Amino acid sequence: MTTDPIPVVLDVDTGVDDACALLLAALHPALDLRAVSCVGGNAPVDDVVRNTLLVLETAGRTDVPVARGAERPLLEVPVDARHVHGDDGMGDLGWGPPAARSDRRHAVELLRDTCREAAETDRPVTLVPLAPLTNIALLLRTYPDAAQGISEIIFMGGAAHVGNATASAEFNVFHDPEAAAVTLDAAADLGIPVTMYGLDVFYEPVVTADVVDELIAVGGRGPAELGGRLIAFQNQRFGRDASTIGDAGAVCAVIDRTALTTETLPLRIELAGTWSRGRTIVDRRDWSGDMAHDPHGEAPVRIEVALGVDGARYAALWADTLLGRTGER
Repeated sequence: MTTDPIPVVLDVDTGVDDACALLLAALHPALDLRAVSCVGGNAPVDDVVRNTLLVLETAGRTDVPVARGAERPLLEVPVDARHVHGDDGMGDLGWGPPAARSDRRHAVELLRDTCREAAETDRPVTLVPLAPLTNIALLLRTYPDAAQGISEIIFMGGAAHVGNATASAEFNVFHDPEAAAVTLDAAADLGIPVTMYGLDVFYEPVVTADVVDELIAVGGRGPAELGGRLIAFQNQRFGRDASTIGDAGAVCAVIDRTALTTETLPLRIELAGTWSRGRTIVDRRDWSGDMAHDPHGEAPVRIEVALGVDGARYAALWADTLLGRTGER
């Protein structure tokens, strides 16, 4: 576990599991949440901004600037995931609108300014994108000097073995594959380490019904109740007795990396395939032998790919944080 607070910036498309991630980032003492940028994805961007402000207000973190970013992918027609996250994008919660307002800057400008300040103070941020990578691609190509204020990128997206938006592709990458490709190429060019927290581990940290009841019972429309109601929504919608904390697992990885098993692997984003567009092609072959027969060669981008996780540990980390029991286990 970390000891000094780690400066973090989240890029979100809030989203039930983005909300779970925001609660953890806002409340855990190991993290110093500096800013949140919003992008269209799970819900249209204006809904994302509203949901994000509501989560941070519930967590008592109205000090964190929130900015509206890209409305749509670079090339693709925008889609959403209301069938997963509810009509409002956040579990049809029915809570009133937040009193807080978003930052006047565009999300890419907020990211730029936050990263530049981090570089000037020699406290680079861990950038945690939990959404389509449109804002991040625009940031790194428009303001490459921002890389000096980024220690690493841990993004939720992609997979080595499975898909969900299609049989091949995970939703965040599928939603804007060009942005994913640009982000990974830019990070490689700029020397930013990248970890992919994808579907291979995404579903493992689950919160059970008894923990949901404990969270909701806290009441007061505080962060514990909110987190419990978000998980309860997933349980009800999909007929389960336990549901994943999803994107929040990527935030857990910032706090407790030892629970995550990764491997450094070459990776490409498929941009042209009829059935495979948006797939993260993770190359797990042994390149120490003769691979000259491959006309494509080894992918120039190599990142840390999450292949295993202690799901129970991450789920407990999330729930304990919302219940104010950090460090008790």
